[in-house]
Amino acid sequence: MEESVQVGPWAAEAFVDYEKLLKVFGAKPLTDSEVRYLERIAGESHAMLRRRVFYSHRDLDVFLSKYETGYRCALYTGRGPSGSTHLGHILPWIFTRWLQEKLGLDLFFQMTDDEKFLHEEKLDLLESNSFAYENSLDLIALGFDYRKTHIIIDTEDIGYLYPIAVRIAKKLTYSTQRATFGFVDSTNVGLIFYPVLQMAVSFLPTELFGEETYVLIPAGIDQDPYWRIARDIAQGLGYPKPSQVHNKLLPGLGPEGKMSSSKPETAVYTTDPPDVGAQKIMRAFTGGQPTIELQKKLGGNPDRCSVYKMYEMLFEDSDAMLQERYWSCRTGSLICGDCKAELASRVRKFLKEFQEKREKARDQVDMYLIRSKFDKPSLRSRTVLR
Repeated sequence: MEESVQVGPWAAEAFVDYEKLLKVFGAKPLTDSEVRYLERIAGESHAMLRRRVFYSHRDLDVFLSKYETGYRCALYTGRGPSGSTHLGHILPWIFTRWLQEKLGLDLFFQMTDDEKFLHEEKLDLLESNSFAYENSLDLIALGFDYRKTHIIIDTEDIGYLYPIAVRIAKKLTYSTQRATFGFVDSTNVGLIFYPVLQMAVSFLPTELFGEETYVLIPAGIDQDPYWRIARDIAQGLGYPKPSQVHNKLLPGLGPEGKMSSSKPETAVYTTDPPDVGAQKIMRAFTGGQPTIELQKKLGGNPDRCSVYKMYEMLFEDSDAMLQERYWSCRTGSLICGDCKAELASRVRKFLKEFQEKREKARDQVDMYLIRSKFDKPSLRSRTVLR
């Protein structure tokens, strides 16, 4: 990874040296034995595991061992609601949905409307809060079980987080926050405090269930800095260390970078009209040659192609078909226009079906809110783990 490439909560690129990133972050690569372990417990395989879309972890093996031996376990992930949801956002949610179904786990899903208000200069707090509810429709449309899915909207559900957050805050110094998140003297105080709220959710299940609860966080590797700190202080606060499994970032449709709301022309949103989503695919940057003649002669580079990555990470279930597409591109027998056209068709179909589910979700949001399931944890009832 070149020094100019940034990967963190507020800056990230998709085409990076992910192996080098493991060393920078100190995470572990996901091994074949760990994949087989999860697949054995789940009872089936998942393409995102086989293809190492999820490729690194912290204590996934520990989490699976605790699950297998009967400890209470839970899932945690989330969304920073600053706009509409795109395919890059839902990628880890799809895998999380699979984990919930196969392992029967509760999911705590954090909508960080406070973070986005604090970080985005032009975003009003009412806007970010409104996006939290809009983005919830995307989560629900994926088919999460409302009985086991608990949406936390930070500005509205702060009572669930604050008692834990202040305990965390007392353990941290500004120098730790600055070194981890790159804060400077001009950073607003709210953003400096905010990370403790994201850490707090990894400890919340232990408080709500009143027993030691092991938490697995499936999320993009750009979110890893939060959990490194949470793991360092967990046992000192009486909580199990949260485990993580990291996914690679879905590339945007432009030349470089992850799919990002800051570059809307390079992102396919779940709210895009199906034909608009298809048109974006047809305009996408590829790893092909500038002319058909050169493509046939020299072949393309699917490893640097945003279109191929869409197939690999989201839109091709068959490993055999994906491998055939890869080598057809490499050898020049597959032309970029044809490859794009097929993906555009799949994206159009996905958006049409997804948006139908999304509209039905509007009447279901209240069923998913944490405040409809749990009382706020009491300081007096806190379980101290040994």
